Amino acid sequence: MKKDLGHEAIYDARQLGTPRMLILGLQHMFAMFGATVLVPILVQGYGLPLSIQTTLLFAGLGTLLFHVCTKFKVPAFLGSSFAYLGGFSTVATMPAYEGLDPETKLAYALGGIVIAGLLYLVLALLFKVLGVKKVMRYFPPIVTGPMIIMIGLNLSGSAINNASTCWWLALVAMAIIVVANIWGKGMVKIIPILLGVVGSYIVAVIAGQVDFSGVSEASFLGLQQFVIAKFDVSAILVMAPIAIAAMMEHIGDISAISSTTGKNFIEDPGLHRTLVGDGLATAFAGFFGGPANTTYGENTGVLALSKVYDPRVVRLAAIYAIILSFSPKFDALVNSIPAAIVGGVSFILYGMISAVGVRNIVENQVDLTKSRNLIIAAVMFVSGLGFSSVGGITFTVGGAAVTLSGLAIAALCGVILNAILPGNDYEFGVSVVGDKSADLGSY
Repeated sequence: MKKDLGHEAIYDARQLGTPRMLILGLQHMFAMFGATVLVPILVQGYGLPLSIQTTLLFAGLGTLLFHVCTKFKVPAFLGSSFAYLGGFSTVATMPAYEGLDPETKLAYALGGIVIAGLLYLVLALLFKVLGVKKVMRYFPPIVTGPMIIMIGLNLSGSAINNASTCWWLALVAMAIIVVANIWGKGMVKIIPILLGVVGSYIVAVIAGQVDFSGVSEASFLGLQQFVIAKFDVSAILVMAPIAIAAMMEHIGDISAISSTTGKNFIEDPGLHRTLVGDGLATAFAGFFGGPANTTYGENTGVLALSKVYDPRVVRLAAIYAIILSFSPKFDALVNSIPAAIVGGVSFILYGMISAVGVRNIVENQVDLTKSRNLIIAAVMFVSGLGFSSVGGITFTVGGAAVTLSGLAIAALCGVILNAILPGNDYEFGVSVVGDKSADLGSY
């Protein structure tokens, strides 16, 4: 029976035909592109020569490696992690590295990222040895739900900042997405993000809002710039602890993807496999000159809007990223997209992530009449949003400054409070996350 596109979940995109699959992959590529290339742009601002093309290459390769590790079951895209920006900034200005050339400083920072990626394997081993149920007792819906909500809310500031550069253009992008998703039929309904980007870009070109100077100057083909990681204790002490935050965010992201798609990826293929995939992708990228990878909430938002949950579509986006990493001209073309359009698209995507977190709490029947649950949620929200607004907490380890992000602090607070407060009767089940008939346990 033919699916009603945009209304019913589609787990095998092949039924849509090859042309539609290719377009859906393109939509995922556009969703991740802006944030993925923003990380090297910001790192370059610290004086470290992190390459955009290399970043794209390892985002694609890392995503494919992740899919291999997770038995090709999880529709996740791995893009550049923003969690390590503070680490890059610290390494760039450390007195111990004063006088070193920028590429050497970058190499030391990348060495820290390699170690951070390998730390994922330690947590994965705990899941494998102790079992998902024992470990997930520390990550129930009252912890993961607020985490998912804050992943979206913490990104909301960048959406506002980008949209504020030209509000009318951002509203055009938002309007196209809403109209396509609510009133669109067939294929139009499941590619609202792509239509929003392309449609508003055409409007921006007509209105003279696009600067093509960088596009004309860029060459069509060009190789990536590889930097081999170097290992130093000071840089490792700066970068590696950030893995704590990234791993907590990973669990929240996998919970969000599970809740969005209606499949329990925490149980199958298992969090130990998703952590291994994410960790190996991060270590692989860091060793050859790319930033740390992380599962992308932007693509989870695309899944929620399109209702096409086939991992093949995400792998197409990874292949696109690899191919396009060889084209400086395409990088320049995509970077010519006005920030306002990125902001308008982000308005929808980031909000969808937070909405999925709310759904995670509701469908798992978390009892918010219980004081313990209200306290956990309250402390997590204030910690996550409050500390993010002041740049997190910075402390010194081995003479180097280490910063814990607001999300990391919120996750740690949630896990600790859930463990020590009485009344923790959560039982992790094996049913489908997001399925209203499932019983994953409740408070």
